[in-house]
Amino acid sequence: MANYPADLKYTKDHEWARVEAAGVRVGITEFAVEQLGDVTLVDLPAVGTKLVAAGHFGDIESVKAVSELFAPISGTVVEVNAALADHPEHVNDAPYDKGWMVVIAPDSPKDVDGLLDVKAYQALIENI
Repeated sequence: MANYPADLKYTKDHEWARVEAAGVRVGITEFAVEQLGDVTLVDLPAVGTKLVAAGHFGDIESVKAVSELFAPISGTVVEVNAALADHPEHVNDAPYDKGWMVVIAPDSPKDVDGLLDVKAYQALIENI
């Protein structure tokens, strides 16, 4: 059974968002990881990149497909998980921990409130 932490917010595109002191940490959900299979490459934006909510911010390649990553909120990238360049398997092994992708300084912290809570996300994926 897939794991979806209750303290996170989620998008319909299967990204997760965790509000922290430094900003909003973003990654992909365990559901997305299961759909992708073994991740082989993660292409992420540079620190300082301006992101728009629901806009493309990177790509993730797996043995099955190349998929786009979408920003859950608007803001500026303040940190990138550089370890994924050499260890993309962290996304498979620990999507909510070592597999995070970027930290975004939000344009408006209230934007996170518009994302799905865990119950709404689980209902979404049950219908897929």
